[in-house]
Amino acid sequence: MIGAGQLARMTQQAAIALGIELRVLANSPDESAARVIADVRLGDYQVLEDLRDFAKGCDVLTFDHEHVPTEHIRALAEDGFAVRPGADALVHAQDKAVMRERLTAIGAPCPAWRRVETASDIEEFAGANGWPVVLKAIRGGYDGRGVWVCESAEDASEVLASGVPLMAEAFVPFERELAVLVARSPHGQGVSYPVVETVQRDGICVEVLAPAPGLDSEQAAVAQRIALKIAKELDVTGLLAVEMFATASGLLVNELAMRPHNSGHWTIDGARTSQFEQHLRAVLDLPLGSPSLSAPVVVMANLLGGDDPDIFSRYEHVMAHDPGVKIHFYGKEVRPGRKIGHVTAFGTDLDEVRARAQHAAVYLSEGRYT
Repeated sequence: MIGAGQLARMTQQAAIALGIELRVLANSPDESAARVIADVRLGDYQVLEDLRDFAKGCDVLTFDHEHVPTEHIRALAEDGFAVRPGADALVHAQDKAVMRERLTAIGAPCPAWRRVETASDIEEFAGANGWPVVLKAIRGGYDGRGVWVCESAEDASEVLASGVPLMAEAFVPFERELAVLVARSPHGQGVSYPVVETVQRDGICVEVLAPAPGLDSEQAAVAQRIALKIAKELDVTGLLAVEMFATASGLLVNELAMRPHNSGHWTIDGARTSQFEQHLRAVLDLPLGSPSLSAPVVVMANLLGGDDPDIFSRYEHVMAHDPGVKIHFYGKEVRPGRKIGHVTAFGTDLDEVRARAQHAAVYLSEGRYT
Protein backbone atom coordinates (compact mmCIF):
# COMPACT_ATOMS: atom_id res chain seq x y z
CA MET A 1 0.00 0.00 0.00
CA ILE A 2 1.49 3.30 -1.12
CA GLY A 3 0.88 5.75 1.70
CA ALA A 4 1.05 5.24 5.45
CA GLY A 5 -1.85 7.26 6.84
CA GLN A 6 -4.75 6.05 8.95
CA LEU A 7 -6.29 4.16 6.03
CA ALA A 8 -3.21 1.95 5.74
CA ARG A 9 -3.16 1.60 9.52
CA MET A 10 -6.73 0.28 9.56
CA THR A 11 -6.04 -1.93 6.52
CA GLN A 12 -3.35 -3.67 8.57
CA GLN A 13 -5.99 -4.86 11.05
CA ALA A 14 -7.84 -6.61 8.24
CA ALA A 15 -4.62 -7.97 6.70
CA ILE A 16 -3.68 -9.70 9.95
CA ALA A 17 -6.95 -11.62 10.09
CA LEU A 18 -6.70 -12.59 6.41
CA GLY A 19 -3.11 -13.76 6.74
CA ILE A 20 -1.92 -11.13 4.27
CA GLU A 21 1.47 -9.48 4.66
CA LEU A 22 1.05 -5.75 4.16
CA ARG A 23 3.96 -3.51 3.21
CA VAL A 24 3.58 0.27 3.28
CA LEU A 25 5.53 3.10 1.70
CA ALA A 26 5.88 5.89 4.26
CA ASN A 27 7.43 9.32 4.06
CA SER A 28 8.60 9.04 7.66
CA PRO A 29 8.65 6.42 10.46
CA ASP A 30 6.27 8.59 12.48
CA GLU A 31 3.32 8.25 10.09
CA SER A 32 0.18 6.59 11.37
CA ALA A 33 0.58 3.19 9.68
CA ALA A 34 4.38 3.13 9.99
CA ARG A 35 3.97 2.97 13.76
CA VAL A 36 2.11 -0.36 13.70
CA ILE A 37 3.24 -2.24 10.57
CA ALA A 38 6.39 -4.35 10.52
CA ASP A 39 7.23 -4.02 6.81
CA VAL A 40 7.69 -0.28 6.33
CA ARG A 41 9.76 1.16 3.50
CA LEU A 42 10.67 4.84 3.56
CA GLY A 43 10.48 6.82 0.34
CA ASP A 44 8.80 9.56 -1.63
CA TYR A 45 5.67 8.52 -3.53
CA GLN A 46 6.39 11.29 -6.04
CA VAL A 47 9.73 9.70 -7.02
CA LEU A 48 9.40 6.86 -9.53
CA GLU A 49 12.57 5.06 -8.46
CA ASP A 50 11.36 5.01 -4.85
CA LEU A 51 8.09 3.47 -6.06
CA ARG A 52 9.95 0.87 -8.14
CA ASP A 53 12.15 -0.13 -5.20
CA PHE A 54 9.10 -0.38 -2.97
CA ALA A 55 7.19 -2.52 -5.47
CA LYS A 56 9.85 -5.23 -5.77
CA GLY A 57 8.51 -8.44 -4.25
CA CYS A 58 4.92 -7.18 -3.94
CA ASP A 59 2.08 -9.19 -5.46
CA VAL A 60 -0.21 -6.16 -5.78
CA LEU A 61 0.20 -2.41 -5.33
CA THR A 62 -2.65 -0.28 -4.03
CA PHE A 63 -3.06 3.12 -2.37
CA ASP A 64 -4.26 4.89 0.74
CA HIS A 65 -4.39 8.24 -1.11
CA GLU A 66 -4.78 9.55 -4.67
CA HIS A 67 -1.66 11.70 -4.87
CA VAL A 68 0.77 9.39 -6.66
CA PRO A 69 1.49 10.97 -10.08
CA THR A 70 -0.60 9.31 -12.78
CA GLU A 71 2.42 8.84 -15.05
CA HIS A 72 4.25 6.96 -12.26
CA ILE A 73 1.33 4.58 -11.81
CA ARG A 74 1.31 3.93 -15.54
CA ALA A 75 5.09 3.32 -15.52
CA LEU A 76 4.78 0.78 -12.71
CA ALA A 77 2.16 -1.14 -14.70
CA GLU A 78 4.42 -1.05 -17.78
CA ASP A 79 7.18 -2.52 -15.60
CA GLY A 80 4.91 -5.51 -14.97
CA PHE A 81 3.63 -4.70 -11.49
CA ALA A 82 -0.04 -5.32 -10.71
CA VAL A 83 -1.40 -1.89 -9.76
CA ARG A 84 -4.99 -1.77 -8.50
CA PRO A 85 -6.74 0.47 -9.27
CA GLY A 86 -4.80 1.23 -12.45
CA ALA A 87 -3.84 4.65 -13.72
CA ASP A 88 -6.71 4.85 -16.22
CA ALA A 89 -9.21 4.35 -13.38
CA LEU A 90 -7.47 6.30 -10.61
CA VAL A 91 -7.08 9.45 -12.71
CA HIS A 92 -10.83 9.98 -12.26
CA ALA A 93 -10.25 10.40 -8.52
CA GLN A 94 -7.18 12.58 -9.10
CA ASP A 95 -8.50 14.99 -11.73
CA LYS A 96 -11.98 16.40 -11.19
CA ALA A 97 -12.35 17.63 -14.76
CA VAL A 98 -11.43 14.23 -16.19
CA MET A 99 -13.93 12.71 -13.75
CA ARG A 100 -16.73 15.05 -14.86
CA GLU A 101 -16.00 14.44 -18.55
CA ARG A 102 -16.16 10.67 -18.10
CA LEU A 103 -19.21 10.66 -15.82
CA THR A 104 -21.05 12.89 -18.27
CA ALA A 105 -20.12 10.55 -21.12
CA ILE A 106 -21.52 7.47 -19.34
CA GLY A 107 -24.72 9.24 -18.35
CA ALA A 108 -24.09 9.52 -14.61
CA PRO A 109 -26.10 12.41 -13.09
CA CYS A 110 -23.81 15.39 -12.40
CA PRO A 111 -24.13 19.12 -11.70
CA ALA A 112 -23.60 21.47 -14.63
CA TRP A 113 -19.85 22.16 -14.96
CA ARG A 114 -17.04 23.39 -17.21
CA ARG A 115 -13.32 24.06 -17.15
CA VAL A 116 -12.56 27.75 -16.54
CA GLU A 117 -9.43 29.80 -17.11
CA THR A 118 -10.60 33.40 -17.12
CA ALA A 119 -13.07 35.67 -15.36
CA SER A 120 -15.16 35.79 -18.52
CA ASP A 121 -15.36 31.97 -18.52
CA ILE A 122 -16.82 32.08 -15.02
CA GLU A 123 -19.19 34.94 -15.77
CA GLU A 124 -20.43 33.10 -18.85
CA PHE A 125 -21.00 29.97 -16.74
CA ALA A 126 -22.80 32.01 -14.08
CA GLY A 127 -24.95 33.59 -16.76
CA ALA A 128 -26.19 30.14 -17.73
CA ASN A 129 -26.38 28.59 -14.26
CA GLY A 130 -26.67 31.49 -11.82
CA TRP A 131 -24.70 32.61 -8.79
CA PRO A 132 -23.27 31.33 -6.54
CA VAL A 133 -20.74 29.37 -8.59
CA VAL A 134 -18.65 26.62 -7.02
CA LEU A 135 -15.01 26.73 -8.10
CA LYS A 136 -12.90 23.62 -7.53
CA ALA A 137 -9.20 22.94 -7.86
CA ILE A 138 -8.97 20.32 -10.60
CA ARG A 139 -6.33 18.42 -8.63
CA GLY A 140 -5.38 18.11 -4.98
CA GLY A 141 -8.42 19.27 -2.99
CA TYR A 142 -9.86 17.29 -0.08
CA ASP A 143 -11.83 17.85 3.16
CA GLY A 144 -13.20 21.12 1.84
CA ARG A 145 -9.81 22.40 0.68
CA GLY A 146 -9.67 23.49 -2.92
CA VAL A 147 -13.39 24.33 -3.03
CA TRP A 148 -14.71 27.90 -3.12
CA VAL A 149 -18.33 29.00 -3.18
CA CYS A 150 -18.28 32.32 -5.02
CA GLU A 151 -21.22 34.70 -4.69
CA SER A 152 -19.96 37.17 -7.28
CA ALA A 153 -17.45 37.83 -10.05
CA GLU A 154 -15.26 39.60 -7.49
CA ASP A 155 -15.11 36.47 -5.33
CA ALA A 156 -14.25 34.37 -8.37
CA SER A 157 -11.47 36.76 -9.44
CA GLU A 158 -9.77 36.32 -6.07
CA VAL A 159 -9.74 32.54 -6.55
CA LEU A 160 -8.49 32.88 -10.13
CA ALA A 161 -5.60 34.99 -8.89
CA SER A 162 -4.21 31.95 -7.05
CA GLY A 163 -3.22 30.44 -10.40
CA VAL A 164 -4.66 27.02 -9.50
CA PRO A 165 -6.23 25.17 -12.49
CA LEU A 166 -9.98 25.37 -11.90
CA MET A 167 -13.35 24.05 -12.94
CA ALA A 168 -16.74 25.59 -12.22
CA GLU A 169 -19.83 23.75 -11.05
CA ALA A 170 -23.38 24.91 -10.53
CA PHE A 171 -24.27 25.39 -6.88
CA VAL A 172 -26.50 22.50 -5.80
CA PRO A 173 -29.24 23.26 -3.21
CA PHE A 174 -29.12 19.72 -1.88
CA GLU A 175 -31.32 18.27 0.85
CA ARG A 176 -28.56 16.08 2.28
CA GLU A 177 -25.37 14.28 1.29
CA LEU A 178 -25.24 10.54 0.69
CA ALA A 179 -22.39 8.15 0.01
CA VAL A 180 -22.28 4.73 -1.61
CA LEU A 181 -19.30 2.44 -1.08
CA VAL A 182 -18.87 -0.36 -3.62
CA ALA A 183 -16.13 -2.89 -4.28
CA ARG A 184 -15.13 -4.51 -7.56
CA SER A 185 -12.62 -7.28 -8.24
CA PRO A 186 -10.46 -7.80 -11.35
CA HIS A 187 -12.79 -10.44 -12.75
CA GLY A 188 -15.80 -8.17 -12.28
CA GLN A 189 -17.49 -9.27 -9.06
CA GLY A 190 -19.11 -6.27 -7.40
CA VAL A 191 -20.88 -5.55 -4.11
CA SER A 192 -22.45 -2.44 -2.61
CA TYR A 193 -22.67 -1.42 1.01
CA PRO A 194 -25.90 0.19 2.25
CA VAL A 195 -26.28 3.84 1.28
CA VAL A 196 -25.25 6.16 4.13
CA GLU A 197 -25.86 9.79 5.00
CA THR A 198 -22.81 11.92 5.68
CA VAL A 199 -22.95 15.08 7.79
CA GLN A 200 -20.41 17.76 6.93
CA ARG A 201 -19.16 20.71 8.95
CA ASP A 202 -16.71 23.24 7.44
CA GLY A 203 -16.07 20.82 4.58
CA ILE A 204 -15.16 17.94 6.90
CA CYS A 205 -17.27 14.85 7.44
CA VAL A 206 -18.18 14.74 11.13
CA GLU A 207 -20.79 11.98 11.18
CA VAL A 208 -22.00 9.02 9.11
CA LEU A 209 -25.45 7.45 9.55
CA ALA A 210 -25.92 3.89 8.28
CA PRO A 211 -28.23 3.19 6.65
CA ALA A 212 -29.25 6.66 5.46
CA PRO A 213 -32.36 7.43 7.55
CA GLY A 214 -35.64 7.82 5.70
CA LEU A 215 -34.21 6.76 2.35
CA ASP A 216 -36.75 4.63 0.53
CA SER A 217 -35.59 1.35 -0.96
CA GLU A 218 -36.12 2.51 -4.55
CA GLN A 219 -33.89 5.57 -4.22
CA ALA A 220 -31.29 3.51 -2.33
CA ALA A 221 -31.25 1.01 -5.19
CA VAL A 222 -30.84 3.84 -7.71
CA ALA A 223 -27.83 5.18 -5.77
CA GLN A 224 -26.24 1.73 -5.60
CA ARG A 225 -26.80 1.11 -9.31
CA ILE A 226 -25.16 4.45 -10.16
CA ALA A 227 -22.10 3.58 -8.05
CA LEU A 228 -21.76 0.05 -9.45
CA LYS A 229 -22.13 1.37 -13.01
CA ILE A 230 -19.36 3.93 -12.41
CA ALA A 231 -17.10 1.22 -10.97
CA LYS A 232 -17.65 -0.95 -14.04
CA GLU A 233 -17.36 1.81 -16.66
CA LEU A 234 -14.19 3.23 -15.09
CA ASP A 235 -12.76 -0.30 -14.60
CA VAL A 236 -12.19 0.26 -10.89
CA THR A 237 -10.48 -2.50 -8.92
CA GLY A 238 -10.86 -2.23 -5.16
CA LEU A 239 -13.13 0.16 -3.33
CA LEU A 240 -14.96 3.06 -4.90
CA ALA A 241 -16.68 5.69 -2.75
CA VAL A 242 -19.27 7.77 -4.60
CA GLU A 243 -20.39 10.89 -2.76
CA MET A 244 -23.79 12.19 -3.89
CA PHE A 245 -26.13 15.10 -3.37
CA ALA A 246 -29.77 14.21 -2.72
CA THR A 247 -31.88 16.95 -4.29
CA ALA A 248 -35.59 17.52 -4.78
CA SER A 249 -35.23 16.30 -8.37
CA GLY A 250 -32.97 13.31 -7.73
CA LEU A 251 -29.36 12.29 -7.10
CA LEU A 252 -26.23 14.03 -8.39
CA VAL A 253 -22.69 12.63 -8.17
CA ASN A 254 -20.35 14.95 -6.28
CA GLU A 255 -16.96 13.26 -5.74
CA LEU A 256 -15.19 9.91 -6.20
CA ALA A 257 -12.51 8.16 -4.14
CA MET A 258 -10.84 4.86 -5.08
CA ARG A 259 -9.65 3.56 -1.73
CA PRO A 260 -11.08 3.01 1.73
CA HIS A 261 -13.03 6.14 2.60
CA ASN A 262 -14.10 8.08 5.66
CA SER A 263 -17.75 7.36 4.85
CA GLY A 264 -17.00 3.66 5.34
CA HIS A 265 -15.16 3.63 8.68
CA TRP A 266 -18.37 2.46 10.36
CA THR A 267 -17.95 -0.88 8.58
CA ILE A 268 -15.13 -1.97 10.91
CA ASP A 269 -17.65 -2.59 13.69
CA GLY A 270 -20.96 -2.20 11.89
CA ALA A 271 -20.74 -4.46 8.82
CA ARG A 272 -20.09 -8.15 8.26
CA THR A 273 -17.04 -7.23 6.17
CA SER A 274 -15.13 -4.05 6.87
CA GLN A 275 -14.24 -1.79 3.96
CA PHE A 276 -10.57 -2.49 4.66
CA GLU A 277 -10.98 -6.25 4.38
CA GLN A 278 -13.15 -5.74 1.31
CA HIS A 279 -10.48 -3.62 -0.38
CA LEU A 280 -7.86 -6.31 0.23
CA ARG A 281 -10.18 -9.00 -1.06
CA ALA A 282 -10.92 -6.98 -4.17
CA VAL A 283 -7.37 -6.00 -5.16
CA LEU A 284 -6.16 -9.58 -4.54
CA ASP A 285 -9.09 -10.97 -6.59
CA LEU A 286 -10.47 -12.96 -3.67
CA PRO A 287 -14.22 -13.58 -3.34
CA LEU A 288 -15.83 -10.46 -1.89
CA GLY A 289 -17.37 -10.46 1.58
CA SER A 290 -20.88 -9.63 2.73
CA PRO A 291 -21.48 -5.86 2.96
CA SER A 292 -24.56 -6.20 5.16
CA LEU A 293 -25.07 -4.31 8.41
CA SER A 294 -24.34 -6.11 11.68
CA ALA A 295 -26.96 -3.98 13.51
CA PRO A 296 -30.10 -2.14 12.37
CA VAL A 297 -28.51 1.28 12.96
CA VAL A 298 -24.82 2.25 12.97
CA VAL A 299 -23.46 5.77 13.57
CA MET A 300 -19.84 6.80 13.17
CA ALA A 301 -18.61 10.15 14.53
CA ASN A 302 -15.21 11.50 13.57
CA LEU A 303 -12.98 12.44 16.46
CA LEU A 304 -11.46 15.85 15.78
CA GLY A 305 -8.62 17.28 17.79
CA GLY A 306 -9.46 20.07 20.25
CA ASP A 307 -7.49 22.62 22.22
CA ASP A 308 -6.53 20.09 24.90
CA PRO A 309 -4.27 17.38 23.44
CA ASP A 310 -4.59 15.12 26.50
CA ILE A 311 -7.23 12.86 24.94
CA PHE A 312 -6.38 9.89 27.10
CA SER A 313 -7.33 11.66 30.31
CA ARG A 314 -10.91 11.40 29.01
CA TYR A 315 -10.59 7.94 27.51
CA GLU A 316 -11.55 6.07 30.66
CA HIS A 317 -14.74 8.07 31.12
CA VAL A 318 -15.99 7.25 27.63
CA MET A 319 -15.21 3.55 27.99
CA ALA A 320 -16.94 3.33 31.36
CA HIS A 321 -19.91 5.51 30.38
CA ASP A 322 -20.80 3.38 27.34
CA PRO A 323 -19.00 0.03 27.02
CA GLY A 324 -20.77 -0.57 23.69
CA VAL A 325 -19.10 2.34 21.90
CA LYS A 326 -16.05 1.42 19.82
CA ILE A 327 -13.14 3.88 19.80
CA HIS A 328 -10.47 3.97 17.09
CA PHE A 329 -7.38 6.18 17.32
CA TYR A 330 -5.10 6.86 14.37
CA GLY A 331 -1.83 7.44 16.22
CA LYS A 332 -1.70 11.07 15.16
CA GLU A 333 -0.57 14.17 17.00
CA VAL A 334 -3.57 16.09 18.30
CA ARG A 335 -4.21 19.40 16.56
CA PRO A 336 -7.43 21.45 16.55
CA GLY A 337 -9.74 20.27 13.76
CA ARG A 338 -7.53 17.34 12.72
CA LYS A 339 -9.08 13.89 12.31
CA ILE A 340 -7.37 11.82 14.98
CA GLY A 341 -9.84 8.94 15.26
CA HIS A 342 -13.48 7.96 15.20
CA VAL A 343 -16.10 6.35 17.41
CA THR A 344 -18.85 3.96 16.37
CA ALA A 345 -22.10 3.12 18.11
CA PHE A 346 -24.83 0.73 17.04
CA GLY A 347 -28.30 -0.35 18.11
CA THR A 348 -31.92 -0.16 17.00
CA ASP A 349 -32.95 3.46 17.59
CA LEU A 350 -31.28 6.15 15.47
CA ASP A 351 -31.67 9.01 17.94
CA GLU A 352 -30.29 6.97 20.82
CA VAL A 353 -27.37 5.57 18.81
CA ARG A 354 -26.53 8.98 17.38
CA ALA A 355 -26.56 10.58 20.84
CA ARG A 356 -24.16 7.94 22.14
CA ALA A 357 -21.70 8.43 19.29
CA GLN A 358 -21.83 12.21 19.60
CA HIS A 359 -21.35 12.11 23.37
CA ALA A 360 -18.22 9.98 23.03
CA ALA A 361 -16.71 12.06 20.22
CA VAL A 362 -17.38 15.45 21.81
CA TYR A 363 -16.24 14.39 25.27
CA LEU A 364 -13.02 12.87 23.95
CA SER A 365 -12.30 15.94 21.85
CA GLU A 366 -13.46 18.76 24.11
CA GLY A 367 -14.13 17.31 27.56
CA ARG A 368 -17.74 18.42 27.60
CA TYR A 369 -21.10 16.70 27.40
CA THR A 370 -23.38 17.06 24.36
